[in-house]
Amino acid sequence: MKHFSLSGVAVDPAQLRTALQHPDSGGFCAFEGWVRNSNEGREVDGLEYEAYAELALAEGERIVDEAIARYGVIAAHCMHRIGHLKVGELAVWIGVSSAHRDEAFRACRYIIDEIKHRLPIWKKEHYLDGDTAWVACAHTHGAHEPMQPARDRAPG
Repeated sequence: MKHFSLSGVAVDPAQLRTALQHPDSGGFCAFEGWVRNSNEGREVDGLEYEAYAELALAEGERIVDEAIARYGVIAAHCMHRIGHLKVGELAVWIGVSSAHRDEAFRACRYIIDEIKHRLPIWKKEHYLDGDTAWVACAHTHGAHEPMQPARDRAPG
């Protein structure tokens, strides 16, 4: 079973979750990233995601496999949307099932952090004033460094 997917259409998180249910699982953790209506003081109408699909699928699969091995979880999957999305739509979904909750939480966090850093997926924001801009397009490749909680990071 593949652990990472791209989708050009809306998906049902309940179906993704059901695929991860396992009798040995005692814990499940999910992360959903949604399109929000503002960014850095600008009102956002929607987003457009573009991906180098072949590389994104391979790297996404590697990331989820790393999380499974590192945290000893039973099953995990990440789905990232591509194409045009409106405010409120699901942009990324991650689910992890494990024997215990700690491994599920840690694997889920690892997957979203690595996806943000390593995947060749680019985001263009569409603003209510008609302007557009590519944002958050810097990707790094290398060793995973845990992110600091937002309250501990310097602004900007």
